[in-house]
Parts: sequence; structure tokens; C-alpha cells
Amino acid sequence: MSSELKVPTMAELSAAGKQPEVLFWVGCAGSFDDRAKKITKAFVKILNNAGISFAVLGTEESCTGDPAKRAGNEFLFQMQAVTNIEVMNAYSVKKVVTACPHCFNTIKNEYPGLGGSYEVVHHTQFLKSLLNDGRMVLEGGSFKGKRITFHDPCYLGRANDVYEAPRDLIRKLDAELVEMKNCKKRGLCCGAGGAQMFKEPEKGNKDVNIERTEQALETKPEIIAAGCPFCNTMMTDGVKNKEKESEIAVMDIAELIATAQDL
Repeated sequence: MSSELKVPTMAELSAAGKQPEVLFWVGCAGSFDDRAKKITKAFVKILNNAGISFAVLGTEESCTGDPAKRAGNEFLFQMQAVTNIEVMNAYSVKKVVTACPHCFNTIKNEYPGLGGSYEVVHHTQFLKSLLNDGRMVLEGGSFKGKRITFHDPCYLGRANDVYEAPRDLIRKLDAELVEMKNCKKRGLCCGAGGAQMFKEPEKGNKDVNIERTEQALETKPEIIAAGCPFCNTMMTDGVKNKEKESEIAVMDIAELIATAQDL
């Protein structure tokens, strides 16, 4: 599988005197989590198929520091951030694309104050721009008429006002986009934000991801679409909790597109 995926590193391109159009920031989830790796692979296949010149940092990429900052360890965050910024600035990085809204938010909004100013886009925005510029063609194929509901990641939607790019992509698949009662600005967190991904939930009558999954199930979806690896995990766990995993798929936007393109 990995043999056919072309993923150049910044170090390789730099040694060859080349500068890619965009740095693909993979993030911890996309690098290490088995489920999220599939999202990374899907996105890389789309980039290769569209002939986009991109590179990753590979072993030079470290955590953006988002979990440390949200958990209150500002010192650790700044150490991680400054290390990454030094690496990116050394490669003269201008544009960054990432499939993780947490990385997106941190590099876009918090790195400039530490000396790292880049154009940062979420992968749904990047894919939308490829469509707009005619660098990618999209046809529904297997998703034609399928009921898909989109769960807004907090750090993409409410924190950065990106609502339309993922929805436009779903519509382009000729799918039926069905909205949850809490969507866009009124979206509900999947329960993993603010470093909650890495700890057990506090006592309460219901976990947040179960509440959110119930809202998704009310739309009677065939697919719950996500744009964040953490949301993907939480919604998948919610669907399993309701014993619906045989009927309802949880898929990242990149996976929907890669599947539609038969990559």
C-alpha cells in the first residue's frame, strides 16, 4: 500500500533545490492513529492524483502543542511551537494545509505571535480551491443520493468560521446533505476538544459524544461526515455505542472524495 503513495519530505525537496507549493502538516493523529492514517492516505492520494506539489516534514514534524496549551501547559506549548516554527522557517514554508482543525487553528492563530506566519488552510478549504481552479474533478458516483450529515469540528467552525467548504464538497458528490439541529454556529462539540481526547470523561448523565451521535442519528444518515480525526474517533465510538456501525459509516471529507474518485 505505502509503496505506491508518493510522499516527499521537505528535506528531500530542499536537497534537490525544489520548493513545494504547499506543506502538508500531518499532525499527531494523522501520523500515529490507525484510523486517522487512513484519512492521511486518502488526502495524499487526492494530492497526487491532482498533481499537486507538496511535501511533509516527516520526522522533523512535532506536535503543534495544541493539547499542551489547552491542558494549561503554556510553557510546553511554546517549546513545541518554537521548535516547529524554526524548522518551517528554515524551509521558507509559505503555505500549510492540514486535515486536523486543532493543528489548523494553532498554526494559523497562535504561531504568528511566536514568529511563524504562514497561509494556513484546512484540507476541506484546499480541496474546495482545487475544485474551483479546475485542478480536481469530482463526480458523485457511489455517493449519489446518499444521506450525509456533516459534524462541524469546533476548531474549524466556531473558532474559525469555516462552514461552507466541507458542505460544498458533500454537495458536489451529488449527496443529500442533511443538517443536524445543532449545526454551524450552534454546532455541538464531539467531546474531544480542549485536550479531553486524552483523558477519561468526568461523571455525568451522558458523554458528549453520545449526545452528539444521537443528534446525528436523528437525521437518519447513511454517512456521518467529519473533518477532524478527533471528531471521527468520537463519532465512531458513538455509533458503536448505539450498535449502528453496520448501517452508518463515519468518514472524513477526504475519504469521501478519494472514494468518489476511486483512488
